[in-house]
Amino acid sequence: MDISKSSYCYQHKIIYSKGKYEVTTNEIMHLFHKNDSRYGYRRIYALLKKQNIIISEKIVRRIMKENHLVVKIKKTKKYSSYIGEISKAAENLINRNFHSDKPNQKMLTDITEFSIPAGKVYLSPIIDCFDGMVTAWKISTNPNAELVNSMLDEYHKTLKNGEKPIIHSDRGAHYRWPEWINRMNRYGFQRSMSRKGCSPDNSACEGFFGRMKNEMILV
Repeated sequence: MDISKSSYCYQHKIIYSKGKYEVTTNEIMHLFHKNDSRYGYRRIYALLKKQNIIISEKIVRRIMKENHLVVKIKKTKKYSSYIGEISKAAENLINRNFHSDKPNQKMLTDITEFSIPAGKVYLSPIIDCFDGMVTAWKISTNPNAELVNSMLDEYHKTLKNGEKPIIHSDRGAHYRWPEWINRMNRYGFQRSMSRKGCSPDNSACEGFFGRMKNEMILV
């Protein structure tokens, strides 16, 4: 049977690759199903790293794709605090550029809602674009101004002298009330807001909420 050299080399590479990562693939499949199909490639990569299994995120992602390991996404209703244009909206300084060269340069915030047996609770975190980590957060059974204001106060305590980040949010009422605006001005923070009804403008924050809820048993 005639076969070109390039085709032969390509097929050989695929076979070698599958054999090379056979043990790792089995472990990835085990971890994925063990966690009820809720962990994406980044979380699986972190678990492998804890087990001293050295492999790149890119390879983990490829193996999961080849083996159809797709995270189950549970659609949840997004909490919204938008009640109209109650004050002037801030300019969209982030403009979907979520890359940051250093910590406390670009920060994202929003409110998300959880339903638990005892009722509803609301989480207000602030997320650093530099590494995707939550720097400060507050949780409450009441999505009032105190929820976001106290979170901002806690975040301010973590900063070094001279750090004046951009704080990006949607156009919800919490980020347009005087208490929030006064705090932002007092701390020297720059306000940034998504465009009206444009969730992709804060997609990095919403993506965090989605991943968190997928990995939590209570949702």
